[in-house]
Amino acid sequence: MKRPYRVVVAKPGLDGHDRGAKVIARALRDDGFEVVYTGLHQTPEQVVAAVVQEDADAVGLSLLSGAHLTLVPRIIEGLKEAGRSDVVLIVGGIIPEADIPALKDLGVAEVFTPGAPLPSIGKWLGETLDAREEALEA
Repeated sequence: MKRPYRVVVAKPGLDGHDRGAKVIARALRDDGFEVVYTGLHQTPEQVVAAVVQEDADAVGLSLLSGAHLTLVPRIIEGLKEAGRSDVVLIVGGIIPEADIPALKDLGVAEVFTPGAPLPSIGKWLGETLDAREEALEA
């Protein structure tokens, strides 16, 4: 990684299970990222506010409730309205394979489902953010 990137890890919606989000947050910290975990039950507006306030490079959404096709578009729209559509958005959790193309069409950079090796998530995110930074410098 070119520098320690800042990542907001968020649990939008009513889902009360955050063990996976905490595991991801810890793994990203161990990989050298600066991680801000927002806690449970965040509204899309709270997630966007955290991204803006923390000047995050990326946001990772952990969704297990099945509300991903409702919450993710609201967060993407909020990021656009806040002038932060440059943020790399990743989604993880219980996401049906059939919904992944729809999420990517909305602007989600990558979707990680259960069983994704933790090192591969940090590696992918670091490489993606490095490439984004190189493109901005060019």
